[in-house]
Amino acid sequence: MIDYFDANQQTFWFAVGFALLVIEALAFGFTSGVVLFAGIGALATGLLFWVGLLPASWAAGIGSFGLCSALSALLLWKPLLRLQSQKGLTGHDLSSDFIGHEFRLGQTITHAAPGKTHYSGIEWRVEIDDSAVMEQIEAGTKVAVASIDVGVFRVRPAEGAGSE
Repeated sequence: MIDYFDANQQTFWFAVGFALLVIEALAFGFTSGVVLFAGIGALATGLLFWVGLLPASWAAGIGSFGLCSALSALLLWKPLLRLQSQKGLTGHDLSSDFIGHEFRLGQTITHAAPGKTHYSGIEWRVEIDDSAVMEQIEAGTKVAVASIDVGVFRVRPAEGAGSE
């Protein structure tokens, strides 16, 4: 197998690129960026080997992979960020399954001092949503997610909330 990939490096880089894109799609839902850009870099490296623009050496492949990954990140970062940030009229993403998720605050939050919570394996920043007409929400209060941004839950007190 090693001899095959040594003689056909374009096949190795194509396989790595497609594997990374599958991982990005299935595991991260195209939210990671790093794996996406690495997959694009690997596919571009395979293409450069295939058309004969790179010498058949692992050093050339690894160097090309790094440069193509960085170049794809530089070229695609802003367009993908703009695509991701197209939101509803409120300026916040209202199309998520997280909207309405309820939990108890671990610490008191204010507009100036947001908190944090762990949910679904991610540490989320917790901020008071603009629709909540209050300056502070006490620790232990049951809150509901009103809107989200990348890594941010914007919350308001849940119906019948209180610190029981």
